[in-house]
Amino acid sequence: MLRASRTRRTGSAVRFLATVAGVRGQAPLSRFEPDHSVDYVGFLDKLPRSRKVLDRPLTYAEKVLLAHLDGEQDDKVIRGSTQLKLKPRRIACQDATAQMAIIQFMTAGLDKTAVPTTVHCDHLIVGRDGSQQDLAEALTGHGEVYEFMSSARQRYNMGFWKPNAGIIHQIVLENYAFPGGMLIGTDSHTPNAGGMGMIAVGVGGADAVDVMSGLPFEITAPKMIGVKLTGQLSGWANVINTVAGILGVKGGTGNIVEYFGPGAETISATGMASITNMGAETGATTSIFHYSESMSAYLRATHRPELAEALQLAKHELKADEGAAYDHVIEIDLSTLEPRINGPFTPDLSTPISKLDEAVRKNKWQQKLTAGLIGSCTNSSFEDLSRAASLARQALDAGLKPKMPLLLSPGSEQTNQTLKREGVTEDFERLDSKILSNACGPCCGSWDRTEMRKGTPNSILVSYNRNFTGRLDGNPATHAFLSSPDMVMAKVFSDNLGFNPLKDSLVTEGGKVFRFQPPSGDALPREAYENSDHVYEAPSTDPQVRQTVTVQISPDSQRLQKLAPFKPWSGQDFVECPILIKTMADHNYGEGSSREHAALQPRYLGGVTIIAGSFARIHEANLKKQGMLALTFADNTAYNKINASDRISIIGLTELAPGKNMQLRITSKDGTSWATEVKHTFTREQVEYFKAGSALNVMASRLSDKSSSSASL
Repeated sequence: MLRASRTRRTGSAVRFLATVAGVRGQAPLSRFEPDHSVDYVGFLDKLPRSRKVLDRPLTYAEKVLLAHLDGEQDDKVIRGSTQLKLKPRRIACQDATAQMAIIQFMTAGLDKTAVPTTVHCDHLIVGRDGSQQDLAEALTGHGEVYEFMSSARQRYNMGFWKPNAGIIHQIVLENYAFPGGMLIGTDSHTPNAGGMGMIAVGVGGADAVDVMSGLPFEITAPKMIGVKLTGQLSGWANVINTVAGILGVKGGTGNIVEYFGPGAETISATGMASITNMGAETGATTSIFHYSESMSAYLRATHRPELAEALQLAKHELKADEGAAYDHVIEIDLSTLEPRINGPFTPDLSTPISKLDEAVRKNKWQQKLTAGLIGSCTNSSFEDLSRAASLARQALDAGLKPKMPLLLSPGSEQTNQTLKREGVTEDFERLDSKILSNACGPCCGSWDRTEMRKGTPNSILVSYNRNFTGRLDGNPATHAFLSSPDMVMAKVFSDNLGFNPLKDSLVTEGGKVFRFQPPSGDALPREAYENSDHVYEAPSTDPQVRQTVTVQISPDSQRLQKLAPFKPWSGQDFVECPILIKTMADHNYGEGSSREHAALQPRYLGGVTIIAGSFARIHEANLKKQGMLALTFADNTAYNKINASDRISIIGLTELAPGKNMQLRITSKDGTSWATEVKHTFTREQVEYFKAGSALNVMASRLSDKSSSSASL
């Protein structure tokens, strides 16, 4: 659906020919990529065949998926079974995962990426002293990494968003997301773009490298969970904490969560993005909203009015067909929702605010809050921060003072500058809050928390997406609770975890009783967002210039090095393997990260398999890409029977094939043995990854064969 447009250059300006700007249903994607346009005519043209292939009404997610097939799909698509080969039109990489993706891509020997690719520097800036100081330290401490990625941008035709430009998902939403499109990103919260009606899937770096190299993205056709929204949200409530509580951290695995209904029409584009972003915490492949007018309004506010106009041609199809069936439907009346606090330790332990005080006492959680943090890719939009600021104004004007530190991370430089222009930032400055860089910061663990000694039990309240033990501040004794920016701001003036701002009152130093009114704030600024083009480096489009660029990797680097290929499989079963080089894991193994290091490290250290009750989707894919066996127990009771001193053999590797179980033989220290079956989800292509030693080895071999074939012609 994304296509290269024809352009004519006049001096330094780029003018779109009538075939792009003048044709109804087509428009440039972004001011940063004027040579790429969105084609809704092509999207509409593909729908009749998609309906014919499935022979039934389509969900909206299915329309978008099938519009991005790599070639024709002649067989009927069966949810949860059929392997789809897709052509995403964009890749976004954050700096913690981009390093490995770029290093792998370099081995392919290609001149440039096959699809538009951007790198976003958002994970490596450590929050501590404030935006400018933290940014300066990051530029010094991570300079070689930034230089490496910037030089790769020049060499391989990628866009580069510099440190402090913003969080990857907020930048994608502001500049690249559009209804009906598809992208992949090397971060598990890539589904944030689903708030703009886009299929956006988080992947590991090896999957990204495939697409960067022009290969398709392969995925099992997801099942469909429909969430029908009715009513309208009250001033305090949010949706996703409720959905996370219903589905749990693995209830969405193998599914796309699709939101629809009249209630969805009442939510802003950034509000919808917050909901689809947090869908990652349910294990869902992605989440998506049907088209609503708030998406067009957001496109106009973010300097993309032509695109807002173009989609009018297709908006009647940017939703599910009448009669489309879902595998499971959840109905939520937004009017009845109560604010919830999720945690500690897991995003799906959800407690209504009215029962939180009781839960705090019952579970002996630390009642005194020691910090409030607002931001992250989930809750750092203009609307999020302006609503939080409205509560700060209420409290400060009444004479209240904050009772705990507040740390704030704007989602992007564009949002940050717009907040300053609109006067919102002044409210946070009155609080003496610490405004961190436009980056992930504490949410991804980049927080140097100096005021709390490690091991000290304490509670914090954050508007983030994850709260695993020790994730935010490295302190396993910290209880992190998730909520909305509104709730965090209100509790800043209480420091009591159990405080309920809907009904509880506070007392000022002068003895005045104060109760919060519901938060208020605009979904969008009064005028278009401020431009922040200075934080972006455009792709180098001149092939001759690109050829002269050397990607910067110092031979003495302690952080970067070129990859040596893993050895292929020996062709034999793995026999009598000690558990020292074998990981035995429980359910949802790999939850919470897209980073390949968790697959590369055991492979590098000689590991051959991970055996679990079940896997998180991205990590399972990463393991397969690195030539590891990702296996699950056919008998869940077997997990508890295996001891650390046992030796394990995997029988049947020579017959490894899709859908065929293998045998695990466990030999105890006393010489006795027993057997159990293990399952896997390997496709034929993934079996080749295992045999060759890695997906990268397969790709390199094919590219070499292609090059040799071309040379012989």
